Amino acid sequence: MANKKKNKTRVAFKKNRQKTVRIQDLTKQVIENAEGVADFQSGERLSGKGDVSRYRTIITDDDAGRSIEGEADNCSGGKVLSAIGSNNVSVYCDGVIYRCTVRRVVRTLSRSARSAVVAGDHVLFTKANNHSGVIERVEPRTSTLSRNSRGEAHIIVSNVDQAVIVASVAEPDLKLGLIDRFLCSTEKGGIRGIICINKMDLCNPKQLQPIIGQYARLGYTTLLTDATTGQGIDELRTLLVNKETVFTGQSGVGKSSLMNAIQPGLALKTSHVSGDSHKGRHTTRTTTLVEMIGGGWIVDTPGIRQLQLWDVAKEELECMFIEFRPFVTRCRYPNCSHTHEANCGVRLATETGSISPLRYQSYLRIFTGDDSWSWALQSKSH
Repeated sequence: MANKKKNKTRVAFKKNRQKTVRIQDLTKQVIENAEGVADFQSGERLSGKGDVSRYRTIITDDDAGRSIEGEADNCSGGKVLSAIGSNNVSVYCDGVIYRCTVRRVVRTLSRSARSAVVAGDHVLFTKANNHSGVIERVEPRTSTLSRNSRGEAHIIVSNVDQAVIVASVAEPDLKLGLIDRFLCSTEKGGIRGIICINKMDLCNPKQLQPIIGQYARLGYTTLLTDATTGQGIDELRTLLVNKETVFTGQSGVGKSSLMNAIQPGLALKTSHVSGDSHKGRHTTRTTTLVEMIGGGWIVDTPGIRQLQLWDVAKEELECMFIEFRPFVTRCRYPNCSHTHEANCGVRLATETGSISPLRYQSYLRIFTGDDSWSWALQSKSH
């Protein structure tokens, strides 16, 4: 099989060791035009870290793959299990875990992502002594689960097949709006979304039937589980075999507890919900890949309390809600936002019951940037 042709491209690098420099030269301006001093700007802006300092040629398959010409030769391939900064990256290769750093030229490539290397990445790295190494290249990513973090792409994990979106019926309360945001993120990243409602010992299952039906009609697999009683664990384990699966969701919903139940002996750290705020504590501190005994990988991630979508324009949001698609063509206006316009096919479908009102409310809140929406169940009495 012929090798795939590599592309050469010029890439801008940013300075990260530089003192502030002056944009203007006021002294020179005064010498050349002394009579125009009164018209000069009274202030002067300084430019510092972050300016493009040079360009270099790199070889790449596409925008996701990055390596410097000649530096990827004689490298080994590996999978990133976890990445804490750029100097503590665990890479799995041939049954051995290497502690690697990221070569500076990879870190300083111009990009919008917060981190150059993330858990799940396939990389090329040079081996050194004592199971250490240096990452020379990040291979193109086939899928990503990401969110917006201060205007940058926070890629939670890459190259996974599916995402188990874990929510709890109580402690903390069930947040359908957060589930819908995760589903939008999986649709954007090319990942299969699976909904897992945990802590079923705190709720009567009949209360959840409308919610289960809502997502089942959309084609999303929805499981009811309980890590303490074992409810739904076997069914969930079956879905994970020979797949790469990320567990994600709000803090305190029981992601690590579920993973411990799926694979006994894993011993991931867990904690209880805060008694004061009734919110989950951040127990898992970093995204970590774990190999399953029966085949496949599972990924434990830190919990979050809100999720802002990354790289999803308002005009694109309608495509992330898969049930909207048949009705978008029925809108009177081609640029319909589905929020207030007359003769809107999506709004009409919501009024007639073809689209869930709860899902439509999620759409509106994401569209307007409102993060505050939760749907709470009343815990069953014991």
